[in-house]
Amino acid sequence: MTEAIISGLLLGLALVFSVGPVIFTILKLRINYGLASAFFFIAGVWLSDILWVVLANYFGNLLESLTAYKLQIGTIGGVFLIALGIYYLFFKKYHTKAELDNGVKIDASTHAKLFITGFLINTLNPGVIALWLAAATKSISSTFQEKVATFVICISMNIASDFFKINLAGKLRNKLNDKNIVIINKISGLMFLVFGVVLMFGVWYSKLHNHTN
Repeated sequence: MTEAIISGLLLGLALVFSVGPVIFTILKLRINYGLASAFFFIAGVWLSDILWVVLANYFGNLLESLTAYKLQIGTIGGVFLIALGIYYLFFKKYHTKAELDNGVKIDASTHAKLFITGFLINTLNPGVIALWLAAATKSISSTFQEKVATFVICISMNIASDFFKINLAGKLRNKLNDKNIVIINKISGLMFLVFGVVLMFGVWYSKLHNHTN
């Protein structure tokens, strides 16, 4: 059980300190629209992680078969991220500090869209699939209780860190001005664009490299 706990802690730390489009989106949403918007988005990411954990541990063969479609999944995910990046960089209208202070209302349909967006960003990332499959493979000889310990600790640490990031963004919000708000939103859009390009380049390079070998 000690080894399972250590594995969960190490995997959790890897997720906590990983940098991706999700962290920038959390900051952007918390600053622009408040706590609820950031929570709905990250809840979609959490659901995706839980889904992949279950699939990796109990439907490993199915998940391995999905890795054969890494190119397609990565391309769809990359296009999705690039589209979001272009939207946030060039088309999204940002609220002023005064508007944010007065409160920006978001309806239930927008919260649902944010939840779905978070779910898709995480689900359509081949790196996430590979991560959970590798973690499940490492613990394949573990007992059910040990597997539960490993992944509960890992996901709990990730969720706790996300709450910390949301809380930190809330504190930063009070110190921002209109210029900084625009900069943060533009950076978020740029990160979507960059990670989308990197994701597509990675899967296509891997495909071409394997083909030439």
